[in-house]
Amino acid sequence: MPIVTTDTGRPPRLTRLVFHGPLSETRADRVVRRLVRTDPATVLDIGCGWGELTLRLLAAAPGATAVGLDINAEDLARARREAGARGLADRVEFVKASVEEAARGPADLVLCVGSGQALSTAAPPGHTVEALRKLRRLVNPGGRVLFGEGFWQRTPTPAELSRMWPGASADEHLDLAGLVDTAVAAGFRPEWTETANEDEWEEFESGYLAGEEEWLAAHPDHPLAAEVRERADRHRAAWMAYRGVLGMAYLTLIPAS
Repeated sequence: MPIVTTDTGRPPRLTRLVFHGPLSETRADRVVRRLVRTDPATVLDIGCGWGELTLRLLAAAPGATAVGLDINAEDLARARREAGARGLADRVEFVKASVEEAARGPADLVLCVGSGQALSTAAPPGHTVEALRKLRRLVNPGGRVLFGEGFWQRTPTPAELSRMWPGASADEHLDLAGLVDTAVAAGFRPEWTETANEDEWEEFESGYLAGEEEWLAAHPDHPLAAEVRERADRHRAAWMAYRGVLGMAYLTLIPAS
């Protein structure tokens, strides 16, 4: 694979990832099959990124249309290119906006994978409570919500927290039981509970850095190399700290009557 840069001279961004999260294609296929069992006509993807999961859902549900919301213009441009390449451009709209700005929903199927913070201004983990309450209002009766959210697999030590992201706290995430209980309290029944495994995390985290690492190996003296190297090293150190500590849950939720 040739090493490429963008027209700004920066290394390629996230080109080695299929999904922007620890989600394997095998798990994604199972999730898609489960979600389309209800024959959704409308899909809302909150924090859609480049929209890979939504595009797969549209391919599996030929009668559905979708709206994807995100604030990253680069990811949205990638989503639109992929929609065009797959013949889905007339069934999906990718919008640069927050949920509040776009005022979208309700929908038969709502995706919120790693984007719960977009639905709340509360400090973690309170944002999870508020996000689930809002998602309950955004899904139509009989529909489904796919909620992807981080959780602590075990309580992190102070030393581990000090090497994670700035301000990382043991109170920042719920455990898995607490996350599921919060979904139930928000008015859902959990149809399916699953969590990313170690292979999925390693594929995601390695793929997250792979393009930059390849670029750095070939361009050690580039004017941007110090900046890119510092960012990559910082992210890798954080990953090594939360590896086996931070989990990712994928909850398929049914709105309770």
